[in-house]
Amino acid sequence: MLSSVVMTGSRDTVLATGRCALGWTGLDGVNAAELGSIIAVLDGLFYNRRELDELTGLDSSVSTDAMRLAALFRLHGPDRALNAINGDFAAAVYDSDADTLWLARDRFGVRPLYYTEHDQCITFASRLRSLLEFGGSSPDVNRRFVATFAGGHYRHIDNAPDESPFARVRQLPAASVLRSHDGSITVRRYWDLAEAPDHTANEKELAAQYRDLLLDAVSRRFAAAKSPAFTLSGGLDSSSVLSCAVARSGAKQHAYSSVYTDLTYDETAEIRSMLDSKVAAWHPVRIETPDIFDIVRRMVAAHDEPVATATWLSHFLLSEQVARDGFKTLFGGLGGDELNAGEYEYFYFLFADLRRAGREAELQHEVLQWMRHHDHPIYRKSRSVVDETLDRVVDLEQPGVCRPDVVRMTRYYSAVNPDYFDLACDRHVMDRPFNSYLKNRTYQDLFRETAPCCLRAEDRQGMAYGIRQIDPFFDHRLVEFMFRVPANMKIRDGITKRLLREAMRGILPDETRTRVKKTGWNAPAHVWICDREIAGSLGDLIASRRFRERGIFNVKEVNRLFDEHRKIVRDGLVAENHMMFFWQLINLEIWFEEVVDQATRKREKSANPVHASGA
Repeated sequence: MLSSVVMTGSRDTVLATGRCALGWTGLDGVNAAELGSIIAVLDGLFYNRRELDELTGLDSSVSTDAMRLAALFRLHGPDRALNAINGDFAAAVYDSDADTLWLARDRFGVRPLYYTEHDQCITFASRLRSLLEFGGSSPDVNRRFVATFAGGHYRHIDNAPDESPFARVRQLPAASVLRSHDGSITVRRYWDLAEAPDHTANEKELAAQYRDLLLDAVSRRFAAAKSPAFTLSGGLDSSSVLSCAVARSGAKQHAYSSVYTDLTYDETAEIRSMLDSKVAAWHPVRIETPDIFDIVRRMVAAHDEPVATATWLSHFLLSEQVARDGFKTLFGGLGGDELNAGEYEYFYFLFADLRRAGREAELQHEVLQWMRHHDHPIYRKSRSVVDETLDRVVDLEQPGVCRPDVVRMTRYYSAVNPDYFDLACDRHVMDRPFNSYLKNRTYQDLFRETAPCCLRAEDRQGMAYGIRQIDPFFDHRLVEFMFRVPANMKIRDGITKRLLREAMRGILPDETRTRVKKTGWNAPAHVWICDREIAGSLGDLIASRRFRERGIFNVKEVNRLFDEHRKIVRDGLVAENHMMFFWQLINLEIWFEEVVDQATRKREKSANPVHASGA
């Protein structure tokens, strides 16, 4: 299993006791420890080491995070141990005296962790590839996952957080601990967000608290980082993380940005306001028309699964350049949109809260300001659009009940063969821990929609190049704080991220801090797919025998969408194109070719060995 994870210059170790063996491999110092009857391994970092050493009595000068984990479990048990940690981690702990194994994942699932059961054995790993290499694992795919990836929106891929792309491999959900003892396995959450009264302090006071929390979250992570660099887009989130690091370190930092020849999603103009005061050297990674098929093959090799959204192709190439330049840690702004209500769709859930509360005058004001600031030639903003959307995405009769966006979710269902998997019968879970529609929508994104696939992609791509990815907005103290901030301090007067803007006063350049419009983190894959060579390769794939025989897609509908996409892009039509669908199709087919088919052939070969004889 360890040998399946190939990294230049990696180290590995195995600890074994009782009926358990734990392996670790990586590029940093070995993160495995033995303490009495307990052995532990860890993928990740702890950011409150001083507090943990005080809690365990360990010597900070010689302790490792795995040693801290073992000591915490020995002294305090799993729940108190895990809740004491501020960190990003996947971990395994075994106590030979109790013959008990625990697997645990950080609160937001920053580090992946998978497991499978077979022949009275539990096997686990940070990577799917390691489990596929183990003799008892199966490459049979999870058809629900495949069909959702083929014909669903990327947000819905992780709606079942305990599933993986493979039918017999489970994923340990974020903020969860697994206990295996005496042949019985249980999984439960050790931490969660719950309904609590909103903060009552005024905006100035809350902004000061937010600023202190974010500065501390960044500085703790910066202190633990080796050779850090920062991603930088034109938005508030990555800019805030970078600016906080500059404020605490007293030094400008290196920044990396994806820039495009096609200007649809290029943020060069917005980035420039950060360069003079915050950036020691700016490294724009220019992406013209990439060889999608070649790069996706490399990405799938790093991920062991198909990759959601073309943005991650840009991040993959950016990570490659970061590693080439010698940096070991890459800071980013993931999580900022969920915490600060930064996604455009969050307006609708604010509107729902206002309508449910009977605050009609405030609702009408916010709708007008939303129309003023955010109208779009394709995604129009109007009162009728508000009414139609609220009818679809919330239940105004029940506080906080959000519904899946059926229009978005089912847009490409007709492109999937129902004989393979009938998506129309699939149940979509919407969590409801709060009475607020806005809070529930952001909670959904943190644990079932946007965050899981992004964090997994970021981790895999960083590890492919020996880079640790760090996102300070996923500090649990920040998240707990922001889930008690009143909605009008997140969105007000048609402007998002109000409290973050106030908190960053004097830290962010005002041009960045006060910018209302945002391009959004995306890539011009709509143009790439229409490139002559790429379109030719895609057409060949759709026409191929192997594509038809998989039985996943309705080939006639796929061809119709392909023709329509090229017409929209070629003629500059004011219409939504199909780049997301075709990105997912390409990834899915390459994943089958490079991972599933190869693993299947390997299993068949081992099950039916051919013995040759002769001189």
